[in-house]
Amino acid sequence: MRFSTSSVALRAFHGESRLEAARSERRWWPGLAPVRLAIFVGTMNINAQSVMVATLAKSLMNLGYELEVIAFVDGQANDILENICHVNIVSPQSLKSIHWSKYNAVLLSSLEGKRVISILMQEPFQFLPVVWLIHEDALGQLLRNPELHQSIPNHIEDWRTHFNASTYVVFPDSYLPLLHSALDTGNFLVISGSPVDIWATKRYGSSHTRESIRNHYGSKYDDVVVLVVGSYLFFDELPWDFASVLHASAPHIMDMAKTKNLGVQFIFLCGNDTDAYNSAFQELASHMGFPVGSVKHFSMAHDIRNLLVFADIVLYGSLREEPVFPPLLLRSMASEIPIIVPNLTVITKYITDGIHGFLFNADDPSTMVSAFTRILGDKKISAAAYSVALEGKLLSRNMLAYDCITAHVMLLESVLHYPSYAKLPSPVSKVQERTWLWEPFETKATLENSSLEDDSHLLTRMIDNLVGESHENNQTIYSDSNDTSLYDYPSLSDWNDLSEVEIFEDIERREIEEASFFLPFLIDERVERPLLSWDEVYKNARKSERLRPEGNERDEGELERTGQPVCVYEIYSGEGAWPFLHHGSLYRGITLSKGGRRPRSDDVDAVTRLSVLDNPYYRDRLCEFGAMFSIANRIDTVHKLPWIGFQSWEAAGRKVSLSESAEETLEETMTSKNHEDVIYYWAPMDVDQTSNFWSMCDQLNAGRCRILFEDAFRTMYGLPEGVAALPPMPNDGDYWSTLHSWVMPTPSFLKFIMFSRMFVDSLHSLNMNSTDPASCLLGASQSEKSHCYCRVLEVLVNVWAYHSGMMMAYLNPTTGEITEQHHLDERSEMWVKFFNFTHLRSMDEDLAEEADDGMHPGDDQWLWPLTGQVFWSGIADREREEKYIKKLDKKLKNKVKLLERQKSGYKQKPLGQ
Repeated sequence: MRFSTSSVALRAFHGESRLEAARSERRWWPGLAPVRLAIFVGTMNINAQSVMVATLAKSLMNLGYELEVIAFVDGQANDILENICHVNIVSPQSLKSIHWSKYNAVLLSSLEGKRVISILMQEPFQFLPVVWLIHEDALGQLLRNPELHQSIPNHIEDWRTHFNASTYVVFPDSYLPLLHSALDTGNFLVISGSPVDIWATKRYGSSHTRESIRNHYGSKYDDVVVLVVGSYLFFDELPWDFASVLHASAPHIMDMAKTKNLGVQFIFLCGNDTDAYNSAFQELASHMGFPVGSVKHFSMAHDIRNLLVFADIVLYGSLREEPVFPPLLLRSMASEIPIIVPNLTVITKYITDGIHGFLFNADDPSTMVSAFTRILGDKKISAAAYSVALEGKLLSRNMLAYDCITAHVMLLESVLHYPSYAKLPSPVSKVQERTWLWEPFETKATLENSSLEDDSHLLTRMIDNLVGESHENNQTIYSDSNDTSLYDYPSLSDWNDLSEVEIFEDIERREIEEASFFLPFLIDERVERPLLSWDEVYKNARKSERLRPEGNERDEGELERTGQPVCVYEIYSGEGAWPFLHHGSLYRGITLSKGGRRPRSDDVDAVTRLSVLDNPYYRDRLCEFGAMFSIANRIDTVHKLPWIGFQSWEAAGRKVSLSESAEETLEETMTSKNHEDVIYYWAPMDVDQTSNFWSMCDQLNAGRCRILFEDAFRTMYGLPEGVAALPPMPNDGDYWSTLHSWVMPTPSFLKFIMFSRMFVDSLHSLNMNSTDPASCLLGASQSEKSHCYCRVLEVLVNVWAYHSGMMMAYLNPTTGEITEQHHLDERSEMWVKFFNFTHLRSMDEDLAEEADDGMHPGDDQWLWPLTGQVFWSGIADREREEKYIKKLDKKLKNKVKLLERQKSGYKQKPLGQ
């Protein structure tokens, strides 16, 4: 496989800083929590990646971010990183149990990040910004192996899918993107200056001798070896820049070497290793004026570390401007080799002539002769050249550190969504780190050859494991798609069939009294049908088995809930939330992803029960409240217990889900005979002493919670402008509920939903009447704007419970202790009249009458009819009348048929006549 120059190498990052945009909004409300970042490192060995991660983490922490480093394997870098931020050692199997939604972005600093990407590709994590840092060429070299592609089908497609799931894939130089070009989907970036080159050069040089490498390459000990390197940007092109430079200076250099009695050998690192390129290069070299045997050629894929060990001079022969400092030049400086470089802008920014290197005029290549004059001494390399090389080495250690750190910070500022509750960090201009954290790592580093080999073996073993996992996944997908005997694992068609079953059961309950209901099925059995394939026969057999009452077995969870007083519906969206859900008689899942139910469960499909949730716009804006609307819609078909509860999947991730003792307490309380109108909740709102309910709501909703809530409340009840419309909420130090984690009597739940439907419709109408209906005043970031109403609806139950006169009780999720909150006898400002059920029912019937009479023709934005049942007394009267008319019409038709039969039909003669 050949690689050619790709536009990715020249692709620059010019993203706008979302942090500056957030600052320009002038957020007047205080932030609740810092922006959280996760950095996955795979292993915690002492290596260049750890140096970079530690330095970047320190910079981000100083700017005000909160970081957590996640690794599979503990190592010597652990205590260094623990002095900077929190470190979490996990197993690959426990990655699914990490609450990824608590982070605002994820940085991956290892190829093992592929396992993390596999999880973040699933709902509800798929919109989390991910930046993947690729430091090694191991995967790129693997992509060049054609045998692997034949043995493992879809290998490249699998890696490309994971690369595409990242927001950006960042490389430290332009060579690595070329190796990985088969995986490029437009999100590759190059940020130069990584300490990888410096670290690798130092470790390799300390474990290899100059003499042994020279002997290996056939160079004499006294020869002056000039290594000619160029840019990765022109990977496969012939080195015409080299030719122009050396054609003008080679004769003078050879004459100088003869005068000083020095042997000179030129080694060119350029192009590829194909026969066509080699022949073209040899022809080009013959025109440069070099003696036979004084020129050698190696491809750009060759290990440059060997060449740098025994090279005496490094000549940079590319004369075209480049976007970043050449990585090969940085490695040469780190090897303490005198460098001869053109005066390109990106080079003169860091290199001073005669101090860190020797410059020549890029427009006049013949000026390179003077550089060689200053380097070559009487015997070999001059003392001045060695002094310059030493200064260059010292400069190279941290020359690009600040630029590299700030580039990564700027990249994060462009991909991060800064939510309303976030404490905005300091901008990139406040970065203080100018050097890499070499000292703690170099103190621990063991610069021995055996250690290097161990690192190489670890990387090889990691790649093999990832390739093996990719192969297993492909095999699993292939077998699942071809093996029709594995029927224990539901497919999408199975879920669709189950949805049809639920719809059928709903219709059957409502129309069971009509005897003609089963007539079409009897007729269908007598119709001749064409022959079907075995797959179609199997599918129809399973479907008919489910439709038959005797074959529709009840789920184990449903059987366990029989006789239970309460069921807690755990709201989730996507496969990524499955590890956070519970099992047992107390819980039942409800998914907001169509067809995304857990296998072998009786989870409820919210989209099937409420069609408005099939629209991504409304599903995103309602969030978990949409699941409550779906349960309330014809609730008797799914819930028949006296108590009902809900819990977000995030409760387990945030460590506020119920313990076993708390579950027992809840069930015992529900089974007691004395029931009050009470709500039990166990995920408290984090309110500090300086904040109250509405200020907290403001901090979660771009500072506009109370304003929008008041406007929606005013619109809902038709209150005039001069009348207060914001229900007062006390600051008495008690808890409020969040995360939709509560239990209340089922009748109270239906009243709450009746109120909520009207409130959501009023809130939605305000947004639709704005100048930009697609915008959202309740969100600061793009993610919050797409989930516009979610954070207000999350705390709406508190307003309802407090002002409707419900008893409010906090259930400690750990101990199970129940304590009453906001005591009824201490509530001095309750707006009971607005939450009176009779009044709300009257409002609900008025809206139903409007919908039934078609008073909003063509208004697709009217949300209220879409969130549940539309019912008022007129509908019941009309249905009763229509049913009565149908009954009379049926009697009349039967009577007419009987009369016609009597008139024209056969009359049996009486017996005996």
